[in-house]
Amino acid sequence: MLVYKDLLTAFVWHDFLSVLFVLCCVGDELLSDSFPYREIENGMLWEVSGKWVVQGAIDVDIGANPSAEGGEDDGVDDQAIKVVDIVDTFRLQEQPAFDKKQFLVFMKRYIKLLIQKLDGEKQSLFKKHIEGATKFLLSKIKDLQFFVGESMHDDGSLVFAYYKDGATDPTFLYFAYALKEMKC
Repeated sequence: MLVYKDLLTAFVWHDFLSVLFVLCCVGDELLSDSFPYREIENGMLWEVSGKWVVQGAIDVDIGANPSAEGGEDDGVDDQAIKVVDIVDTFRLQEQPAFDKKQFLVFMKRYIKLLIQKLDGEKQSLFKKHIEGATKFLLSKIKDLQFFVGESMHDDGSLVFAYYKDGATDPTFLYFAYALKEMKC
């Protein structure tokens, strides 16, 4: 299984005594290969379909009618809740929405932080296409929900969700260059 972690919340630990570099398996898990993605905006963004699912107790109908047999009908279990699979699986934390100005301030800082983590070729492709991806997100800003990883790290990546024309399930958007692939 492949897990995609936030490159900005992962770090490298350096043990000076034994002069070993150890890449810690830290970083917010944001996605896995269980959720297929489609590249958009020149590969800058990954688009992933989420689904509303019911969690908790399942009501099983065994054909009995308790009220007709003198018993009480307990109805539906109030422990069952509806969640979005991606949000629940990766423990994403919803954040307050940004307006256009706040989003541009965030993007300037985000680009600066992410460029430092990218190697030469990825860095040049990122610089070339990030403006288009930013404009794409800005065009949907009023419809977007904003999420961060479980750690809620200030410098972490954002995950965006919105509902496509008339859809009942959300579509998620990830910055592709901010994801680090890890085998589990």
